[in-house]
Amino acid sequence: MPLNASRVHLERFVERAAASVGPRAIVLDAGAGDGAYRHHFDHLEYESADFAKVDKTYAEEITYVGDLAELPVADDRFDLVLMTQVLEHLPDPVAVLRELRRVLKPGARIWASCPLFYEEHEQPYDFYRYTQFGLRHLFEQVGYREVEIEWLEGYLATVGYELDVAARALSARARPLRWVLERTSDLAARSDVRRKRTDRGHPKNYTVVASA
Repeated sequence: MPLNASRVHLERFVERAAASVGPRAIVLDAGAGDGAYRHHFDHLEYESADFAKVDKTYAEEITYVGDLAELPVADDRFDLVLMTQVLEHLPDPVAVLRELRRVLKPGARIWASCPLFYEEHEQPYDFYRYTQFGLRHLFEQVGYREVEIEWLEGYLATVGYELDVAARALSARARPLRWVLERTSDLAARSDVRRKRTDRGHPKNYTVVASA
């Protein structure tokens, strides 16, 4: 299978998030799913939240199961909120971002990522795609400050992803063409991991870091 460059860049993004807080920090992984990034926070107090309704694998232990817009925790509890690839699945993102701001300590930051260019997934819980301008409007509307928006990956990773989608759409009889597409997708992804080009094209995902 072709390398998933977005996964590589997302791991780096979460590593930066984990390194941004002190050793006594309390972290909320909002929409944690299978807890793929929990290991980055082993040195911190880690809590997770998810509604756990999609037919997929979830972590064995989720701290809060339910609506992210109604978390059963006190105000100003968390030093950091992580929310990776979740915004597109929220029917009311404003309500959830407002709730996450409530549970963040003043000045603490949310680290989020979401797609601009990605096929539908986790149906029927897939509602939105976001431009950088839509994201800035959304976060500032809720009251977040110092909103920083960046490309998660470069354009080569986006191209590589679409080539992989094309390869998977082909029938078994088109195996030679499928091999060419997969190989080209892998080369594009590996090139993007080595050097992320953001001067042309568009990303597959954006990242947002903002202060409560």
